[in-house]
Amino acid sequence: MGGQRVIEETEESMKSKTSLVFAINGERFELELSSLDPSTTLIDFLRNKTPFKSVKLGCGEGGCGACVVLLSKYDPLLEKVDDFTVSSCLTLLCSIDGCSITTSEGLGNSRAGFHAVHERIAGFHATQCGFCTPGMSVSMFSALLNADKSSPPRSGYSNLTAAEAEKAVAGNLCRCTGYRPLVDACKSFSADVDIEDLGFNSFCKKGENRDDVLGRLPCYDHTSSQVICTFPEFLKNEIKIDMSLDPRKYRWSRPVSASELQGLLEVENGLAVKLVAGNTSTGYYKEEKQRKYDRFFDIRRIPELTVVRRGDKGIELGAAVTISKAIEALREKEDVSMLAKLASHMEKIASRFVRNTGTIGGNIVMAQRKQFPSDLTTILVAARATVKIMSVGSGQEQFTLEEFLQQPPLEAKSVLLSVEIPSWRPVTKKKNGSSSPDTRLLFETYRAAPRPLGNALAFLNAAFSAEVSLSEASDSIFVHDCLLAFGAYGTKHAHRARKVEDFLTGKVITDEVLMEAIGLLKDEIVPDKGTSNAGYRSSLAVTFLFEFFGSLTQTNAKTTNGWLNGGCKEIESLKPEAMLSSAQQIVENQEYSPVGKGIVKSGACLQASGEAVYVDDIPSPENCLYGAFIYSTMPLARIKGIRFKENRVPEGVLGIITYKDIPKDGQNVGTKGFFTPDLLFAEDITLCVGQIIGLLVAESQKLADVATNLVVIDYDTEDLEPPILTVEEAVQKSSFFSVPPPLRGKPVGDITKGMAEAEHKILGSKISFGSQYFFYMETQTALAVPDEDNCMVVYSSTQAPEFVHRTIAGCLGVPEHNVRVITRRVGGGFGGKVMKSMPVAAACALAASKMQRPVRTYMNRKTDMITTGGRHPMKVTYSVGFKANGKITALDIEVLLDAGISEDVSPLMPSGIQGALMKYDWGALSFDVKVCKTNTVSRTAVRAPGDVQGSYIGEAIIEKVASYLSADVDEIRKVNLHTYESLGLFHNAKAGESPEYTLPLLWDKLAEFSGFNQRRKVVEEFNASNKWRKRGISRVPAVYGVSMRLTPGRVSVLSDGSVVVEVPGIEIGQGLWTKVKQMAAYSLGLIQCGTTSDELLEKIRVIQADTLSLVQGSVTGGSTSSEASSEAVRICCDGLVKRLLPVNAALVEQTGGPVTWETLISQAYQQSINMAVSSTYLPDMSTGAYLNYGVAASEVEVNVLTGETTVLRTDIIYDCGKSLNPAVDLGQIEGAFVQGLGFFMLEEYLMNSDGLIVTDSTWTYKIPTVDTIPRQFNVEIINSGHHKNRVLSSKASGEPPLLLASSVHCAVRAAVKEAKRQILTWSSNQQGIDLSFDLPVPATMPVVKEFCGLDVVEKYLEWKIQQRMNI
Repeated sequence: MGGQRVIEETEESMKSKTSLVFAINGERFELELSSLDPSTTLIDFLRNKTPFKSVKLGCGEGGCGACVVLLSKYDPLLEKVDDFTVSSCLTLLCSIDGCSITTSEGLGNSRAGFHAVHERIAGFHATQCGFCTPGMSVSMFSALLNADKSSPPRSGYSNLTAAEAEKAVAGNLCRCTGYRPLVDACKSFSADVDIEDLGFNSFCKKGENRDDVLGRLPCYDHTSSQVICTFPEFLKNEIKIDMSLDPRKYRWSRPVSASELQGLLEVENGLAVKLVAGNTSTGYYKEEKQRKYDRFFDIRRIPELTVVRRGDKGIELGAAVTISKAIEALREKEDVSMLAKLASHMEKIASRFVRNTGTIGGNIVMAQRKQFPSDLTTILVAARATVKIMSVGSGQEQFTLEEFLQQPPLEAKSVLLSVEIPSWRPVTKKKNGSSSPDTRLLFETYRAAPRPLGNALAFLNAAFSAEVSLSEASDSIFVHDCLLAFGAYGTKHAHRARKVEDFLTGKVITDEVLMEAIGLLKDEIVPDKGTSNAGYRSSLAVTFLFEFFGSLTQTNAKTTNGWLNGGCKEIESLKPEAMLSSAQQIVENQEYSPVGKGIVKSGACLQASGEAVYVDDIPSPENCLYGAFIYSTMPLARIKGIRFKENRVPEGVLGIITYKDIPKDGQNVGTKGFFTPDLLFAEDITLCVGQIIGLLVAESQKLADVATNLVVIDYDTEDLEPPILTVEEAVQKSSFFSVPPPLRGKPVGDITKGMAEAEHKILGSKISFGSQYFFYMETQTALAVPDEDNCMVVYSSTQAPEFVHRTIAGCLGVPEHNVRVITRRVGGGFGGKVMKSMPVAAACALAASKMQRPVRTYMNRKTDMITTGGRHPMKVTYSVGFKANGKITALDIEVLLDAGISEDVSPLMPSGIQGALMKYDWGALSFDVKVCKTNTVSRTAVRAPGDVQGSYIGEAIIEKVASYLSADVDEIRKVNLHTYESLGLFHNAKAGESPEYTLPLLWDKLAEFSGFNQRRKVVEEFNASNKWRKRGISRVPAVYGVSMRLTPGRVSVLSDGSVVVEVPGIEIGQGLWTKVKQMAAYSLGLIQCGTTSDELLEKIRVIQADTLSLVQGSVTGGSTSSEASSEAVRICCDGLVKRLLPVNAALVEQTGGPVTWETLISQAYQQSINMAVSSTYLPDMSTGAYLNYGVAASEVEVNVLTGETTVLRTDIIYDCGKSLNPAVDLGQIEGAFVQGLGFFMLEEYLMNSDGLIVTDSTWTYKIPTVDTIPRQFNVEIINSGHHKNRVLSSKASGEPPLLLASSVHCAVRAAVKEAKRQILTWSSNQQGIDLSFDLPVPATMPVVKEFCGLDVVEKYLEWKIQQRMNI
């Protein structure tokens, strides 16, 4: 029997090695390795094999944070749990063996109770579309959890500082909120923050007793993390068992020593092997995800690769040490400033949830093998790091990192074992052989990137070390030795500027020496041909060299503070001050309560916990198939054939749906919207790059996406005209779309007379705009399910379910009653889910109809970016006439609008452009727009379509006039603001009544609110005393016209008194459901029974849009859907109230007192009263269109040396009328402004010469982040009184504030102008500097630096040398 037991135990032990065991939200999972594909990512498993859908796929690159989860590891020797965030789209499922995963639902949920993080996000109004919010919640929770591990915090608080709270979500992207409320929600946990100093929230009113406020805050107890139990006990017991895996049996194995790994690599001849640690390289090199590997070796348990060893000689870091762990290790030696600076620089690599798994070895090998533009290699070369390599046949070898980078790409069977950073040993010795006590090491690292806190590749990075001493004889700095490393500037590897090093060694630093060194540097640091912004990158090299050595020159040496700090920046404090602050002045209106109150957004906690259901969260029906789009890569070509590489159909592919699969009664129609229908699929000829050719259908989304890369399309361009790819070519070939007369630009006044009255004229001036991508966090998605009797149910992420409905019916050739489109909520829209959602849903429906199986798709980010088009690019030419006082008398403007290949919404654009342009009184206006048809992907509506460009055109003209007259631009703006009379002339009926024109009031109020005039003087003083940083401040107005549309609604009261509301408006994050609920509660409360309106609010639910339930739904867009839906509901409720009033009166008479709502409804049911009312809101001429007003002032600081812009402060005053919900409107104002900030300052949506989008990922397309929003962000929503023609006197807030972001661009222009002025004082030849320049949009870092002067350092040094010669 004993022998039998031994055999059984052995078998049991062997069994434990055949599977993976891990926990998700405390639940045990065990997976057989034999049936597991090692390339499966954690997000694939979570979303497809578990009920935990809070983890969202936003980019698949580790660049957005939507998929962040908490990963917890247990060390049985130390009995310690390590908790950190990871990007689940990059993390391989096999790599979490023995680990525990916590998602946002695991922190708390609607069943077990929400976590304080969820409740505070909701209470700080920090969620809009909600798609990114679960990832934000996990990032915040992780920061709290780790801050409170070292010592217990004060009760109710966390040890997390305000500065750390700000960084907690620094890597997470959000397109809706503008970030400020998210940061405030996180800061509310910090003991060093007064909640009164945070933004508008539902917990605290100004001036309240602190204890009362703390009592209302959702309780935070750091010990509650134990309740959440990030690492369950059962898992601790299981991981103590030896979990080694037999590499002969499974594709995934875990060697435990370098020698074992070497043996495995020697054996695997001819097999594709992948060494896995963090797998983060697949975020950048996405083709890696699609490559088939035979073996995966997890190298994280090999001691030689995970070593952290400190000694006198330096610090050794194993190659599998994560970047986060390396930062910790480098910071432990606080007395070594070089290591601290390396750590600070490393914090700017990627984002925290990528650094937590990405390894230093992986980063270095990516740079060595694939020329990845690494920061790490540059700074380690400057630190004179060495690397240890293990090669088959050669054993272990050591090289300097510089040597290693220059070698041929590391062979697949060779492994980087470790990196050693040596301790510094002075090279300079005294005559007696001892070290010179006056010798000092200067070490500094540099990077210039679009985002200060990281999560963006650098334009250039650099790190310098220099051993210097003070020459007592000449009071100057002598260089004994130096090392100058540069990287990421468009060359293969980090590069040492050896000629400059040799030149500077042994020299005293003078301006002349520095000037000569710069000359050598410019010859040595040269970006490769084809590198973007090459001139800018080269100028940064000069900048960084100047920053390092500039203050060590002879003229500065005496005054240098202890000279030791030299040109180096001070070491950054390890506890920096928190930067973001805000103030909001908001009037909560009680007149129509609960309308007018800033109540928490409906479903906010569900969004934070991840329980809110989006289209891709709907469980896949049985036998579901998955689609991925195939698009054209040629701008105009004949499609000869579609095939797969090697003529072999990939695994899991069922077919490709094209226009040939459309039923005989159907049409090849992909959009049925406002104008001419557009094609679903290209037919014989593809008309542009990005045009959809087919939908590839496979058994999983992953298989479908991979298979599209194996599709080959054979093209032929014979006998075809060349494509039209620019608006100039369109003009030349008269390729235009016609615009219906009512939508064309209209002249105002007599342009000839206006020009004749002008005392000055500027003729033929030009402005151009690029495009902007929506960057909704949820990409295009749909699910189509065939139903009985040739019917189709489609779940679509759309702003226009009715248009989707029509499109599908037309495509399938069925009556519209055979189609049902359901939309619950949308993970961000911004106009991109209007027209562009239609072909996605139609293609799924067509495939589902053909295959008689459910078909769904979730577009990958790259395909979405290439095929959806974005904002309209345009080129503008204008002539303007004006008086000597700056009053404009006439404006003649021509716009060439690039519509792309189809009309889409382009004919609507001219009215948007002109409407926003007419915020000023131009005297007389002539306006002409040509809507150009080009062979590029069709453009569409993006938040504030046309208006944002029109508004900026107005500012550019005002700036030009001010420059021409050498006048104060703010005065020129003021003199051209409308009077009420001129407003009526330009805007006709939209101008409304005189009291509604609040812009002049806002203009003056903002000056007072923001201290604008006093701050202008401070800015002048700052600029006079700072050479390399210049500030600008600008105030701009916005006028935005909106129109209301026919809107149906239905309100039904159920037997228990609960209320169901249906509206066609889609909840896309704008708070539509919340405002509708408030309106329903107010309107039903007018019955004045014993239940108040505020109590009724809890009984109301707004349900998903269903096109067979509520027809004539139109589009959610144009900023008015919330108020129109609210008004439709008010009308319905009025109908119900009329029916219920007699019942209520009878009950009151019968009982002698107030009657509860439930009693009233029960009685109405007994009397068979119809408790459902459907009605329609139909605006008339007086209520259908109106103008919105706002003013913003922004102050910026520009780094003249790098072109980096910091928005120091923005103040906004916005007229919401009587806001339906000021908390929601505040979120809309801030979110719109920050999206506008992206358009004006950051976002480049670029095409190549064929029209293919090349900024097609989070790596290349940069939306604003926490570190790029205004440091101080103040908003006042004014209550402008009664507007009888509005819905309860309310006004729109969704799009108009976006226009105010031009205040940042104008302020940057002012700062650049000051930089140019300064350069004029340094220049003997003043002819080449133009102070009336036009600053391009977007004003990115390279653009700003170019306009400040790429050679500004050289000019300065030349001037300085000349000045000294003249003395």
